[in-house]
Amino acid sequence: MATKVHVGMETEMNGNGVPETFKNNWKKRLIEFSGKMKRSPGWLWQTIWKVGREDPRRMIHAFKVGLSLTLVSLLYLMEPLFKGIGTNAIWAVMTVVVVLEFTAGATLCKGLNRGLGTVLAGSLAFLIEFIATKSGKVFRAVFIGAAVFLIGTTATYMRFFPYIKKNYDYGVVIFLLTFNLITVSSYRVENVLKIAHDRFYTIVIGCGICLFMSLLVFPIWSGEDLHNSTVGKLEGLAKSIEACVNEYFNDSELKENQEKSSEDPIYKGYKAVLDSKSTDETLALYASWEPRHSRHCYRFPWQQYVKVGAVLRQFGYTVVALHGCLLTEIQTPRSVRALFKDPCIRLAGEVTKALMELANSIRNRRHCSPGILSDHLHEALQDLNTAIKSQPRLFLGSNNNQANNMLALAAAHAARHNKPENDRHGVSLSSVKTDSSALMEWKTKRASEQAKENERKVLRPQLSKIAITSLEFSEALPFAAFASLLVEIVARLDNVIEEVEELGRIACYKEYNPEDDEIIVKCEKPPVDVAKNQLPTHASD
Repeated sequence: MATKVHVGMETEMNGNGVPETFKNNWKKRLIEFSGKMKRSPGWLWQTIWKVGREDPRRMIHAFKVGLSLTLVSLLYLMEPLFKGIGTNAIWAVMTVVVVLEFTAGATLCKGLNRGLGTVLAGSLAFLIEFIATKSGKVFRAVFIGAAVFLIGTTATYMRFFPYIKKNYDYGVVIFLLTFNLITVSSYRVENVLKIAHDRFYTIVIGCGICLFMSLLVFPIWSGEDLHNSTVGKLEGLAKSIEACVNEYFNDSELKENQEKSSEDPIYKGYKAVLDSKSTDETLALYASWEPRHSRHCYRFPWQQYVKVGAVLRQFGYTVVALHGCLLTEIQTPRSVRALFKDPCIRLAGEVTKALMELANSIRNRRHCSPGILSDHLHEALQDLNTAIKSQPRLFLGSNNNQANNMLALAAAHAARHNKPENDRHGVSLSSVKTDSSALMEWKTKRASEQAKENERKVLRPQLSKIAITSLEFSEALPFAAFASLLVEIVARLDNVIEEVEELGRIACYKEYNPEDDEIIVKCEKPPVDVAKNQLPTHASD
């Protein structure tokens, strides 16, 4: 039957008085939920497989964490160990969970910070407890409160020091935590120093397990990650430049990729470079805590890798602008682009070869080839310059046509601004009426005014686009921007080569030998300022 539920609405009811639409919605939701539950095992397996395939070391790290927690749990599970340590074994478990990180450098940084902070806090707490016990109870409370205030204020202020913040911030936090736990609780709890002594041993056990797993069981080095990421960034930029130039001169529509820039291989190539600042600094910080990777150098120059990354980001900004030329609203006709296709493709090819050579030199830890900037690169630049000079009309145009176009635009602009005041505003109030006909007339004029305004908003960008494209020389302007950015890339390539060569000099890379018959190693002691500034400006966790 049909029952009126609300004014103007009717809903069919079933025999139990439940609306049919409500019942159908619940059935639809149950079907969707059951479908999601059936698909969830496949989705979960795909996610697990994808994460492991992207970096198989993640599975190794998960295995090491599980094994470490199992080993530290033996302090509870084995009766002899539990009798010797007691409930303080929980501190060893907490240490493993907090300290064990993905890379060996991160684990060393947090482990040594935790151990150093615990030792300093315990020693200072013992000293304060020794002084406080020699006085009365009231003076002891005042002394402990004053010590907590002074130490807490001083340690917190020291966290703002740049060197401490980027290297020992986590250690200062552990120092504050341990010091306050021991000092404050010693006023009410007996044998608190013995408890602190036992907790220190359990923390040492936890840190020892973490260091053992990080350094000896399938170690993952932050320095190697930084080294490989630098190689990958050079290769990504090379692929982006080559793909960008090839796509600019191909026959496909350039606007098809406007909405797919996030999936574009060009975008993927330079995205990793632009987002690498914090990652490079973090990896360089953790790498500085790791054992030395070369016996020929006084200290491996991880800070130089950060400098190379900074130069690559500057280089990548030009690649981003070059990619933007593919997505502009006004494009040079294909017939015009074809005139400069060969020199531009050859120029991009030479830049790509140079970047790939730099990537191979860092990967193999050798100096670059002496002919990294070959004569073919200069020949391609000369050919591009000659091709541009051979088509002066495309870039300068005819003076008569330019004058006529500018006069036409000026006339149109003047005609638009010389309209009567009533025509521009569209509505004029002739008189004031109070009847309903006046109200309807005002609504009609108001609607007409809004329609004209919307039409002007739509036509304005179209008219400006038509005015721009009417200029004869404008058809070559997009290509002029593209060519200038391509030349800028060549100019910035020198800065990248200089930084990579400086990295090879400080890191004692072997000399370039095409036949690899012998390995010649030159090692120079790095300057003092380089040796002192190995750590990047990034705070530890």
